[in-house]
Amino acid sequence: MVQNLLPEFGRFNLRLDLLSIRGHGPFVETLPANMRRVRLAAGHKGTSLAPLAAYLLRHRPAALLAANHGLNRAAILARLATRVPTRLTIRLGMALADPGATEAIGKPPAVIRSMARWYPRADGVITPSSGVAADLERLAGVARERLHVIPNPIVNARLYELARAPVDHPWFTDPDRPVVLGVGELSERKDFATLLRAFARLRRTRPSRLVILGEGRSRAALEALGGELEISKDLWMPGYDANPYRYMARAALFVSASRREGSSAVIVEALANGLPVVSTDCPSGPAETLQGGRFGALVPVGDDIVMAHAMATTLAAPPPPERQRAAAIPFEARRAARAYLEAMGIALP
Repeated sequence: MVQNLLPEFGRFNLRLDLLSIRGHGPFVETLPANMRRVRLAAGHKGTSLAPLAAYLLRHRPAALLAANHGLNRAAILARLATRVPTRLTIRLGMALADPGATEAIGKPPAVIRSMARWYPRADGVITPSSGVAADLERLAGVARERLHVIPNPIVNARLYELARAPVDHPWFTDPDRPVVLGVGELSERKDFATLLRAFARLRRTRPSRLVILGEGRSRAALEALGGELEISKDLWMPGYDANPYRYMARAALFVSASRREGSSAVIVEALANGLPVVSTDCPSGPAETLQGGRFGALVPVGDDIVMAHAMATTLAAPPPPERQRAAAIPFEARRAARAYLEAMGIALP
């Protein structure tokens, strides 16, 4: 998110600081000309509260943006402690609850209580989807007028440039066996186990192959499951790749089996590359991104039978690539950057 926003921020007549704390990100090599990097010394036990407070007192910026829970809370406390009149905007990217549920999922109760205590004190809260915004309003008490739903800054010229890079693997040149692609951390939240089971069903009636890009603690279990399902010869898990777009540009179908998302950037990346998409209807971003199924099939979480059927149907009649790319337009980085700055209270021409 930060890497895509910064070049777009550089197009405006602003003076900007990118704050980083020793040993932590954001790790961005090249900054625009109107931005300087400010490295803050880590505070007590590596916390960011004291360094942020010192920064606010010294520089008194017009606006400050923080973008994860620990930094969000530290920024709010730093402003309270210093009483510097900086406009504070925070961001939360992950869904907190199942649709219609009152309890939080994936977050310890203490974290939810912390959000409820501190987030209403921010001047603005940015979320990538309406579902996350609804969670924050209901579970954390953030006023609706302070919430800003801004699609993630994903699509830019660099994405398309990287998509043109070659893929040196014979599967991507075999028209008789389409490649199904999954991308993400090999974790329970991404639920690649359901994708493997769905692919095993698909493969019984449609010769195909499955490529999963990513690394994580579930690798051994997934490899074992691939063996149990007898799909290993048509399953390739090469690990993390810094350029997944070149695979997206050559695959036949993208599938997301996630149990929970905020907006699911990887679905947008697939759409931008013209890929057909099948996704679980998990909280809370995929349904919004795919516009209720208009740009990709939505299936129940954990249901490999329905997922396999959707995969087969989509492969049999894929949508035109131009139509898929149109769905990614709201996620252009240039649009998002302007919206972010406006949410931060910065006047733009």
